[in-house]
Amino acid sequence: MKKFIVYILGILTAVSACQKGEINSLNTPVVGGIITDPTRSDLFNLVTGAESGMRNNVGTYLDGTGVIGREIYRLSGSEPRWTTDILGGGTKLLDNNTFYITNPWASRYQVMRQCFILLDAIKTTRNEVATDAQKKAFTGFAKTLIGYQLLLNINMTDSNGARIPVSDNKNLGPVITDPGVVLDSVLKFLEDGKTDLTGSEVIFPLSDGFAGFKTAEGLLRFNRAIAARVYLYRKNWTAALTALNESFFNLNGDFNIGVYHSFSTNGGDLPNPLFLPPNSTGEVRVAQPSFAADITPGDNRITKTAIRTATASGSGLSSNRDVVIWTSLNSPITIIRNEELILIYAEAKIQSNAFPDAIVALNRIRIGHNLPPYAGAATQAALITEMLRQRRYSLYMEGHRWIDVRRYHLLNTLPIDRAGDDIWARFPLPQSESNI
Repeated sequence: MKKFIVYILGILTAVSACQKGEINSLNTPVVGGIITDPTRSDLFNLVTGAESGMRNNVGTYLDGTGVIGREIYRLSGSEPRWTTDILGGGTKLLDNNTFYITNPWASRYQVMRQCFILLDAIKTTRNEVATDAQKKAFTGFAKTLIGYQLLLNINMTDSNGARIPVSDNKNLGPVITDPGVVLDSVLKFLEDGKTDLTGSEVIFPLSDGFAGFKTAEGLLRFNRAIAARVYLYRKNWTAALTALNESFFNLNGDFNIGVYHSFSTNGGDLPNPLFLPPNSTGEVRVAQPSFAADITPGDNRITKTAIRTATASGSGLSSNRDVVIWTSLNSPITIIRNEELILIYAEAKIQSNAFPDAIVALNRIRIGHNLPPYAGAATQAALITEMLRQRRYSLYMEGHRWIDVRRYHLLNTLPIDRAGDDIWARFPLPQSESNI
C-alpha cells in the first residue's frame, strides 16, 4: 500500500458506522469536493482507501470469531474480555458497546461509505478522466466491496441484524433482523458489481493482495468467488455452482491462489495485526487444544500451529500450541482462496446429492494434506460431517468455523472449556445502531 492511503482514509477515520450528515476531513476537502468533478487521482485514492480500509480491525474480527468458534484462545494481559465476555465466563455476557463488536462493525461500514462516495464521484467524472468502460470498473469494484463488507457484519450479528447500506447517509434504513434478507442484499450488490465489471477496463491501482486479479476479468472472478460463498449460506446450491464456474475455482489448482489483505512495515502502511512471535508472553494466540487432539495423524495442517517451549496459561485456560499461520508483520491475511472454493463445490455437490463429485473434491483436499482418500459412507449425513471436518482444518482461523457450525445447527458440538462458559450464537447489535 502507498502512503497516499491516508489521503482518503482521513475522511472516514472519525466516522461512526452509520453517522448522519456531512463528513468533514481534517486534512482533505469535504466529500462534496471529491464527488464534484473528481480527478483521476481522486478516484484512485478512493479505491486505494477502500481497499486499505478493509484491513482495519480484520484482526479483531478473526480473533472474535475464532475465540467464539473455539479455534483459539486469545490470552492478553491487557485485555481480559477475550477470555471473559467472548467465552461467556461465569456470568459474563457479550457487550454491545465494546471493541470486539464496535470496532470491526464500524470499520466495515466505513468502507461501505467510502465505496458510496466513489459511486457518487463516478457520476460526475468527465470522460477525459475515465471512459465509460473505465467508469464501470470503478463502480463494479465499489459494489463488490460493499457486498463483501456487509457480509462480514451480518456474519457477526446474524439475527440481531444489520442496516442495508445506502448512498444517502442522512436517510438510513431500519435494522433488518432477518439475516436472509441481508444476505440477499449482499448478493444484489455482488450481482450489480458483476454487471458493471463485465466488459469494463481497470485503470486503478490495487495492492499485491490482488495479484493476478487486478484486471476486470480478475475482479469479476473475485466477485463470483464471494458470491459463491453467499449462495452457499443461502442454500442455493445451483447458484453457488454457477458462481464457482465464473470464479477462479480450480479443482486441481493451487489451494492458495486467491485474494488477500496485504500488509507491510513500510512507512504509511499497516503491519499484520495477527502476527505474534512464537513463544510470546503477555499477548498470546494459541490453538484451542481440540485442534490438535482431533486432527488425523499425518494431516499436514497441524503446521498451522507450533508447539511452544512453555505452555501458555491464563484464566483457567491453557494450550501448548501457538498459531503460526502468519509468520511476520508482512504476512498477508486471506480474503478468499481456491481451497475454500473447492470446499464450496464439495458442499454444493453433497447438498445436490451428487456424491461422487463431492467425494472427488473432498479427496482433493485430503490427498493435498497428506491424508488417504475418503473411505466413509456415501451418504449425505456422512459427507456433510466429512466436509465440515475438512473446512475446520483447511480454513482454520479464516473466519469460517463458527459460522459453519451455526448454519448447520451444531453450536452445541463446540467444546466448553470451563464450567459456566457459553457458546454464543451471534454478537449483539452495536449500541451505536440503537442510538440512531
